[in-house]
Amino acid sequence: MDRINQPITGICSFAKYPICTDLDQLDADMAILGVPYDLGVGFLSGSRLAPRRIREASTQYARGEAGFYNFETDEQLLAAPIKIMDCGDADILQGDLNYSFEQIEYAVRKIIEKGAIPIVIGGDHSISIPVGRALESIHDNVSVVQFDAHLDWTDHVGPQIYGNGSPMRRLSEMEHIDKMAQIGLRGIGSSKESDFMEAKAYGSQLISAREVHKIGVEGVLKKIPKAEKYFVTVDIDGYDMSIAPGVASPYPGGLFYDQVIDIFEGICQMGEIVAIDLVEVAPQYDPTGITVRLAALTLISMMAQVAKHKKSLL
Repeated sequence: MDRINQPITGICSFAKYPICTDLDQLDADMAILGVPYDLGVGFLSGSRLAPRRIREASTQYARGEAGFYNFETDEQLLAAPIKIMDCGDADILQGDLNYSFEQIEYAVRKIIEKGAIPIVIGGDHSISIPVGRALESIHDNVSVVQFDAHLDWTDHVGPQIYGNGSPMRRLSEMEHIDKMAQIGLRGIGSSKESDFMEAKAYGSQLISAREVHKIGVEGVLKKIPKAEKYFVTVDIDGYDMSIAPGVASPYPGGLFYDQVIDIFEGICQMGEIVAIDLVEVAPQYDPTGITVRLAALTLISMMAQVAKHKKSLL
């Protein structure tokens, strides 16, 4: 007898996709990797709890091999033969940055080695640093597109250089990272003026949330550097706090779901998406659960666009 497989039943993998706990045996087009790490947070912690909570929320949207029907575009998305697997979590040791970063980088490199696109669920934004390091294994230049309220260009806080306010600067220092666009920036306290000047000097395209609202999706896409390969990193606080309250640094005036997904689809048409991460969800600050649902739907929709536009997955 076939199982009905309701969301409340079974093992809680992302969108109830099959589980692979041995990366040497991975056979997938896209691979989910959880990173329950938030040692990079200097104020409100808790994003280490996000991978488990986002997985739980995602089961509500599970459709299996049938994929998802999008009424608005009249498309069936993520249907077989596209293969997606949940690889569990990187082996994090809370309190040990070096070990945790090594394990994150190892897992992402292994996923890439097996021919899958890593879809990484954080965790705080510092995890983009080991994810970025792992992209060296692609042996090509990679452009970064960041959705975020904050610039994340802080060089250091005291002796700490791997905090959640530093990932974009650390990525800019990697030889295989070539170009950058940062979308959704806003408000006081995003970063020091000198950080903005140094980001501009590097060549990063800085696009405020206010500018996104003004110029629209097509205007934003014209500003994103042309590249063959993209790593897209989504800080959930890039979204407006009205739809994403469960974050450590919520801020009004942010982006909305359709804007982010439409911009992402445009990026998929510009080049190949080689990795995605979504970070900074802090579930305990949102008892309604809308933030974890937004995170789950953002990842599912982005995966659908990757599959739709990547010829090797069609």
